Amino acid sequence: MNTFNYLLEQFSDLAWGLPLLILLIGGGLYLLIRSKFLPFRYLGHAISILHGKYDDQNDTGHISHFQALTTALSSTIGMGNIAGVALAISVGGPGAMFWMWVSAIVGMSTKFFTSTLAILYRGRDSAGVVQGGPMYFIMEGLGKHWKPIAVMFSFFGMLGALPVVNVNQLKQAINDIILIPNGVEVSFQSNLVIALVLVLFTSIVILGGLKRISILASRLVPSMVVLYFILVMIILSMHYTEVPKYLALIVTDAFNADYYPKDESFLGGVLGGLILHGIKRGAFSNEAGLGTAPLAHGAAKTDEPVREGLVAMLGPAIDTLVVCTLTALAILVTGVWETTGSSGVSLTAEAFQNAMPYGQYLLMLCVFFFSVSSLFSYAYYGTKCLSFLIGADKKHYYNYLYIASIVLAATTEFEAMINLIDGVFALMAIPTMLSTIILAPKVLEVSKFYFSKLKSN
Repeated sequence: MNTFNYLLEQFSDLAWGLPLLILLIGGGLYLLIRSKFLPFRYLGHAISILHGKYDDQNDTGHISHFQALTTALSSTIGMGNIAGVALAISVGGPGAMFWMWVSAIVGMSTKFFTSTLAILYRGRDSAGVVQGGPMYFIMEGLGKHWKPIAVMFSFFGMLGALPVVNVNQLKQAINDIILIPNGVEVSFQSNLVIALVLVLFTSIVILGGLKRISILASRLVPSMVVLYFILVMIILSMHYTEVPKYLALIVTDAFNADYYPKDESFLGGVLGGLILHGIKRGAFSNEAGLGTAPLAHGAAKTDEPVREGLVAMLGPAIDTLVVCTLTALAILVTGVWETTGSSGVSLTAEAFQNAMPYGQYLLMLCVFFFSVSSLFSYAYYGTKCLSFLIGADKKHYYNYLYIASIVLAATTEFEAMINLIDGVFALMAIPTMLSTIILAPKVLEVSKFYFSKLKSN
């Protein structure tokens, strides 16, 4: 197991080098500047689309704009917001949150471009069903000679969709919050029981397909965000005098890197290490540039690519700028980040327990909803990737791999699982960002036409 963990750590470190950082953040900045900050100029219009003002049931696609966003959010609003933020702070200190913000702001532009492309260049799977996603906009937009990078995305997308981090941290939350405090001995057997319960629950939903997933996500995601928001606001109101101090510390430490390990440098210094760490955790949280969101948004019922791009760009704002910031402040103002050696979901649980009676149990409720909704969306992503690789008639085989990974994740260490997903996400970003940058002029062209038509109406 130690060798396995070491190999996964090396894999993650190798994948997250300078070239990927340039591609992910540099590419996102290029898209933002090239579009003249277009996504931010039409936030109001994006919200109108989300409310259903422009929905047309006769449009091509399978689900509404709102369902597409909530399906995408149900994968991003999950353990990245609870365990990912806690890991970012426990390793990198408050400044890591600032670089997560940067990744989100840049990511809003990236998601606008990738999700617009997902509708603009929809393809058909082997069963003739209209589909969207990076592998399809690569093939339809760039041509068949680009198929190797479409295959690359689909292969690593299949692995990246495995719910190993979500399940691992849900298991950890159950152990730390429910079992251990009540005197239950945690062992391989108890973890296996948790895994089997999750397998049963997940199987019932994922075998129902996208419509069942999107309906559940559209109901679960808004309610769990509201519940989590209320709980964190209670914590912040109890420590309201500390909030300005820690918001300032997030900004100052982002450039001082006072809390980042001195032996974990990148680009010759600890500040580089902190930036990479924050960007990595931001990517894990909002998934901008990785290609997962276009898989959901590509199924939206619309014939206007730009509309779906505008809806998609709201994802990183909700996910990272709002939910992740709330988690970070809860951990910081309660002081647990300096007084405990915990990491991941255990650190967030300590913050909730420190702040309010039974706070850890209320967090457990949020963790459960976050994790389970993520399980549903990721299963859909994985089947789409396998469908592209070997045919739509065989996509159901992915469900068996998916279910097996739940058992693996519940019985394996957190560090191994996070390194696996970090590395795979990096390899998903390469084909997604390369193709998006090349096809960016097409997005700008259809955007210009769409907004001129909007103004004339």
